[in-house]
Amino acid sequence: MAEAQARQRGGYADDGSAQAESGVRFEVDGEIATITLDRPEKRNAMTFATWHGLARIGESLPEQVRVVVVKGEGPSFSAGIDLQMFTPEGVPGQGSMSSAVETGEAGFEQRIRRFQAGFLWLRRPEIVSIAAVRGHAIGAGFQLALACDLRIVAENVLFCMKEPALGLVPDLTGTKPLVELVGLAKAIDICLTARTVHADEAMRIGLAEKVVAGGDLDQAVHDKIAELLSTNRDAAVATKRLLQGAQARTLEEQSVAEAIEQVARLKALSG
Repeated sequence: MAEAQARQRGGYADDGSAQAESGVRFEVDGEIATITLDRPEKRNAMTFATWHGLARIGESLPEQVRVVVVKGEGPSFSAGIDLQMFTPEGVPGQGSMSSAVETGEAGFEQRIRRFQAGFLWLRRPEIVSIAAVRGHAIGAGFQLALACDLRIVAENVLFCMKEPALGLVPDLTGTKPLVELVGLAKAIDICLTARTVHADEAMRIGLAEKVVAGGDLDQAVHDKIAELLSTNRDAAVATKRLLQGAQARTLEEQSVAEAIEQVARLKALSG
């Protein structure tokens, strides 16, 4: 069923060679889409192709999808950047970081922006994204989890913002949600020490919505999806839009936004 629906839509979901190259598997089942990082032998480490693959999924996401689940194949969510990218030869067929930098500062900055596109679309108001995280969620893996609206994690989860320890900065859209979730001081502590955040702390500081035993992760995600799909789709989109804009607005501005959204909802309901 998922394969048939994905093929009806076409695009990246139907391109088996592209999925194999990127190490990203994409399936659609009705209103639910599942993205699986599929390089378990590398602990789902990411490459340039992974980020391009994520962006392509966002560009071709079927309109009926309401919930997007992001997970990793095997015992880890993602160990972050594939360190082979930092070797002179790089990843076969994809090049290396050094070769990418040689395109020039402006050119490489544009490449980073394209990589970021694979993370940004997970915040669209018309979907709710859930990161189902077990084991390692390091660097780019941590940032992918942060790109999602919700994080349901196994009790063996290991969050770590490794980039500063490698002489880099987190550049895959993870810094803003991290600060918004845990506050500036805690975000500085997590990033600048590159320390590991375990499940109990993740739950305590707001990185995780729920912690479950590893064997219960899939069921916990399934239950959350059922809860999310039980609400009216258009009302959910409008409400998420309100929540996303709340921090940037004053109370008065938010009140106006609420009224505008409610008028639209009442008009729709009255036909």
